[in-house]
Amino acid sequence: MQTRTLGTTGPQTSALGLGCMGMSALYGDSDRAESLATIHAALDAGITLLDTGDFYGMGHNELLINEALRTAPAAAREKALTSVKFGALRTVEGGFSGYDGRPAAVKNFAAYSLQRLGTDHIDIYRIARVDPDVPIEETVGAIAELVAAGHVRHIGLSEVGADTLRRAAAVAPIADLQIEYSLISRGIEDAILPTARELGIGITAYGVLSRGLISGHFTRDRKLAANDFRGMSPRFQGDNLDRNLDLVDALRKIADQKGISVAQTAIAWVLSRGEDIVPLVGARRRDRLTEALGALDVTLDAADLTAIEQAIPAGAAAGDRYPAVQMAHLDSEH
Repeated sequence: MQTRTLGTTGPQTSALGLGCMGMSALYGDSDRAESLATIHAALDAGITLLDTGDFYGMGHNELLINEALRTAPAAAREKALTSVKFGALRTVEGGFSGYDGRPAAVKNFAAYSLQRLGTDHIDIYRIARVDPDVPIEETVGAIAELVAAGHVRHIGLSEVGADTLRRAAAVAPIADLQIEYSLISRGIEDAILPTARELGIGITAYGVLSRGLISGHFTRDRKLAANDFRGMSPRFQGDNLDRNLDLVDALRKIADQKGISVAQTAIAWVLSRGEDIVPLVGARRRDRLTEALGALDVTLDAADLTAIEQAIPAGAAAGDRYPAVQMAHLDSEH
């Protein structure tokens, strides 16, 4: 397994990480046995970074990772790194009702995560979205206290803009920024990515397949389950979906010429953007994981990159990456 280091202060990790959210929430029903088998297969393949959130399935995802690690070989378990997001407030019905970044809340969230994960420390800890009512300095300061106490190893951030990144980095070392980055979500290239690089902060890129939209597997006639949040995502709606899948068709021609899959092409493109970027793949099944791992063997030369960016130019996606109410929570978009 190829490795990369998260920023100048973060840990060394596998070049690909496994995003575990879909195993518990938001993409319709999941298969617990297959989820566990997929995590084990990822660990066997050398993936060390497991990304979760305490609000994924209201704790279900952390308990799933706990079980996967407990039943994995000791050597794989010892190498595994947990990246945990916190702060999202949930309702009994499964809705979201804001974010809480108060220092007392940060430590409370961490206490529950440690219990669910069955571990004495979290490797990277980050608030999922900035709490607009709490200065980022206070939230990061609380995580820094958890680091000092040995409960957390590294501090991360999620979906923050360049100014917030600077303010947070002035408080304590930041290992990485987790943020959406893909062929059809390139907004970080303007100010956020250059700022992260200036500050020595790594990037863990989620949504590299845009929630399956640019995986090559999503079809125009696909019917989404009622509990699949993509049914409310602007990029999966009506004319937007048709226009976005036209982009995928253009990408498929390049993939076919190279003898690789569309998903492998899209993941390899993110990998090519810099050694400081670790893509998170949201595979829920072993076959999808195997496909994603194949991207590590793909080399994109200058001609390939030019062709890819001609097929999907920056800004070509139709529709925002989240519904308007969720976009409003993204510090990275302001």
